[in-house]
Amino acid sequence: MSESILLLHPGEMGASIGAALRASGHAVRWVSESRSDETRRRAAAADLASIETLESALTCVENVISVCPPGAAVDVARSVHDSGFRGVYVDANAVSPATSRRIADIVGDGFVDGGIIGPPARRPGATRLYLSGDLAYQVASWFEGTLVDARTVDCSASALKMCYAAYTKGSSALVLAIRALATSQGVEDALLSEWNISQPGLVARSDAAARGTSPKAWRFEGEMREIAATFSEAGLPSGFHEAASDIYRGMRELKSVKDADIERVVAILLASGK
Repeated sequence: MSESILLLHPGEMGASIGAALRASGHAVRWVSESRSDETRRRAAAADLASIETLESALTCVENVISVCPPGAAVDVARSVHDSGFRGVYVDANAVSPATSRRIADIVGDGFVDGGIIGPPARRPGATRLYLSGDLAYQVASWFEGTLVDARTVDCSASALKMCYAAYTKGSSALVLAIRALATSQGVEDALLSEWNISQPGLVARSDAAARGTSPKAWRFEGEMREIAATFSEAGLPSGFHEAASDIYRGMRELKSVKDADIERVVAILLASGK
């Protein structure tokens, strides 16, 4: 059955989610007001139908999927609810369980908790959308036969996302900070030599972390804060991911830079701490 879905908003990940829904025969719309030319290009490539305002878009859809930076997730949900929408609302953002509960309180009975693990959905088997809540099975059915592997879980999808990203993105921040520390102490060459002996692959991983996280660090900053809040709520120390948030905040200026090398990232991190 074809569904009418509003996607908020078609960034790299969101556009790939929209493209998967379109491939499954669903009508997917997006709000073009105040969006960048780059966003418009992504939406067009994903074959999403443009509607100028949120209010207009919500009159012609029964479902909403929110894929936005974590810091905007609550405000996006509130704007949708305040516009009178009462359908299915999927929050697929990297937010803590506490933030997810806040969004559920705003949205009401139509809320579905989601967490995306993996890169933008461009190849089979790479991207999973975990879903929880009473309507999770309904939402998962929208993605049958697409590049998005939608899975329902009895636990909190947001908590699962937080635990997963705590390691993947948290460890990337750590290894970048260590490279910066080694440079500042004049031991980088010796450290890399030792890594090649005792930690094979870690040099390449740190180089890949610089390239892979640089254009997305501005978004990871907020995600690390959500992870820190998740640790704190569980009674666990939150300081590691608060520090990781600081690391990614220092890399904000690399937002539009693809394939930034480790030397550039290290220089920026060292400068941001002064």
